[in-house]
Amino acid sequence: MKCYQCDIKMILDCNVKVEGVMYGIKISKKGKGLFNNISAKPKAAVCPNCGYVSFYIDDYKKFV
Repeated sequence: MKCYQCDIKMILDCNVKVEGVMYGIKISKKGKGLFNNISAKPKAAVCPNCGYVSFYIDDYKKFV
């Protein structure tokens, strides 16, 4: 993944946590059926040149 601002390779697989809370954040979508919720924990990519941060999830195909 490259930085959108300076086109440098970003550092991947950084953890995302909300300060003061141990749980972090979760991306979710209601699926089809009663108990079919889709969720994923986001990761962050950080640019070592300018500090730009981008969030992503590994299993994005299950949201389609």
